[in-house]
Amino acid sequence: MPGFKRVLIANRGEIALRAIHVCHHLGLQAVAVYSTADAVSPHVWAADRAVCIGSPPAQNSYLAIAPLIHVAIATGCDAVYPGYGFLAENAEFADKCAQHGIKFIGPSIETISVMGDKSKARKISLAQGVPVVPGSDDAYLELETALKATEGIGFPILLKARSGGGGKGMRVVDQLPQFAAAFAQATREAEAAFADGAVYVERFFPTVRHIEVQVLGDGKGGAVVFDERDCSVQRRHQKLIEESPSPAVSPDLRRDLLDVAAKLTRGIRYEGAGTVEFILSVETGEFFFIEMNTRIQVEHPVTEMRSGIDLVRAQFDIAAGKPLPDYDASSQPGGHAIEFRINAEDCRRNFQPAPGILNRWRPPIGSGVRLDSAVFEGQRISPFYDSLLAKLIVHGSSRENALRKARDALKRFDCEGIATTIDFHRMLVDDEAFIGNAVHTRWIETEWSGNSEGESSP
Repeated sequence: MPGFKRVLIANRGEIALRAIHVCHHLGLQAVAVYSTADAVSPHVWAADRAVCIGSPPAQNSYLAIAPLIHVAIATGCDAVYPGYGFLAENAEFADKCAQHGIKFIGPSIETISVMGDKSKARKISLAQGVPVVPGSDDAYLELETALKATEGIGFPILLKARSGGGGKGMRVVDQLPQFAAAFAQATREAEAAFADGAVYVERFFPTVRHIEVQVLGDGKGGAVVFDERDCSVQRRHQKLIEESPSPAVSPDLRRDLLDVAAKLTRGIRYEGAGTVEFILSVETGEFFFIEMNTRIQVEHPVTEMRSGIDLVRAQFDIAAGKPLPDYDASSQPGGHAIEFRINAEDCRRNFQPAPGILNRWRPPIGSGVRLDSAVFEGQRISPFYDSLLAKLIVHGSSRENALRKARDALKRFDCEGIATTIDFHRMLVDDEAFIGNAVHTRWIETEWSGNSEGESSP
């Protein structure tokens, strides 16, 4: 393959394993890295070479930029694949790769920096004619300036970390007297998580759908966009399932969503795979841009199932200078796809992490059923990293057909030894509100019938 021959896979788990398989399919060599906790992980076995990068804590291994660059140089890698999480959206890491002549398989350093700063991303989106949530144009470290910014927005308000995601540094403020305490909490959490305590202020919509559009860009102004994914079933801003297309999006709204996503992707000359994320107001039907993730998403398989496009391979092809894949939505598989995140969490105990020994692991197989995973029977599931064990993806001719397949697949999913979210998903696919499309991003915490813990919303 032109451009590079040996790739450092700077990640772990299923996305690392997936990237290694793509490397081999393309005739590339793959070098894996692993912490001491991951010494027997499947991505270590699958690679052409594997190097221990450090101790289990991520900051000593998968987040350690200098050792990763050292391994890439020492093993003769001319490219790095970051996957998702860890350093995937870290401009410093991308810059270090560039300094040493190593191709970072992803967008440019400038794009990562700008789109990773939510206040800058907001300004760029406005300049491209993309609708954004009413809010501040800047992010703030000082309470007084943040308070002043609320005057033209109104309550309730959402505080969001400038440099992060995943719910960290995020607080909902219902009334002005709560603002100071919430601002202090958000800035402390943002500083701890992202080494940047600045937060920006935007209008909070109590009931919204989370809609995102998968994009591919060639770095020259070309773009391919795919039908939207609906990620509204969340718990504390963490996605639990994703589906495509969204049952809440009409053909006209889909056209508008894809149009603005393409406009932004072309306007910033985006390179590689990315996701343009929106909220959709349940009450008004309005949609607003919230952020762009400059990486592959965990939920990308639902788009792959409907489009027939291998998005990870597309990342490699684009990085090597190949053109964007040909994509004609009318001639692709279409239908409906749903992804269920199988996490090592106990849904009956407030979704608390549940590491331990995976005594039995017998995933379902069948037509329209896919499993992306890197775990095996007898494996010790580590407490050091994200609790994701696998992604179960089902594809059907319609949403109703996909749900039937999902019920059957989840029923046949045999897992013992640790608590997982399989039971949660079994309940979810039979829930009347979910089946009837009456969900929103806070539905699990405020309305879900299976929420025996009676949690209040954050």
